[in-house]
Amino acid sequence: MTANAPKILLLGKDSQLGWELQRSLSTIGPLVACDRQTANFENADELRFQIRHHQPAVIVNSAAYTAVDKAETERAKAHQINEIAVRILAEEASHLGAWLVHYSTDYVFDGEKASPYSVDDQPCPLNVYGQSKAAGERTIRDVGCNHLIIRTSWLYSAHGSNFPRTILRRAIERDQIEVVADSFGAPTTAHLVADTTAAMLDRLNGLSRPEELSGIYHLTASGETSWYDFAQFLLGLAHNRGLPIQANPKRVFPITSASYAAAATRPKNSRLETSLLRDRFRVHLPDWQVHARRFIEEVARSRLL
Repeated sequence: MTANAPKILLLGKDSQLGWELQRSLSTIGPLVACDRQTANFENADELRFQIRHHQPAVIVNSAAYTAVDKAETERAKAHQINEIAVRILAEEASHLGAWLVHYSTDYVFDGEKASPYSVDDQPCPLNVYGQSKAAGERTIRDVGCNHLIIRTSWLYSAHGSNFPRTILRRAIERDQIEVVADSFGAPTTAHLVADTTAAMLDRLNGLSRPEELSGIYHLTASGETSWYDFAQFLLGLAHNRGLPIQANPKRVFPITSASYAAAATRPKNSRLETSLLRDRFRVHLPDWQVHARRFIEEVARSRLL
């Protein structure tokens, strides 16, 4: 940690990404981490108070409304947390001359593009959750504070609620499972996003004109797969590791996204083009299978299911 290490305020420390950010950001500078009770995104005065009290040089926001299907009937709450509260963060960052790091999602796109989405592609969300996240991005840019808006996709970790943990639990409870096979993306761990965020902030801290790197970036693991192939890969690893699954890879059956009953429509193409991030920040993004193997090892060692 250098003498001019920035003070960092982490919001949403209890999220699966916040869990990993507490580890990675502690090497960058003095860290204050707040949970959802301490920094309540549904209370504007309380949120402003926390920021003004701590006077950070960097605000890292890993808090979000992420209940994709529930958002269809909780539109106001989704926009309160993902848009209105985010405007407060941007305004306070602007007043302090601080940086705002904010995480967004592939759900800002409709998934109809044939190739990976670039940072210059126009958002066109299919559901309320995606609309609220796209609105949050716009409000940061409108306020004009220095920012890193980091879009990621298919995020997971050994903690919290996510696709791999759900698949493993179902495979333990059932002798066969069905998984969507016509949606594609790059499974990305919170561990990778947290470490890359720390590397980005470390690089900014060493530049004479860091504001030149302010903008939107795509951050996912390399490679691509379908939800179906991802599930088969995970269960193959789990079987080889001796986890007590009933549904091995041969007992995973493909279904279409159209036949998957959900309140919110999901994008079929969640692939994000990451070259801008890799070029500007000189980071390496390993193939998705690398961290999937690490995930299974962590689950097996820690008995987290």
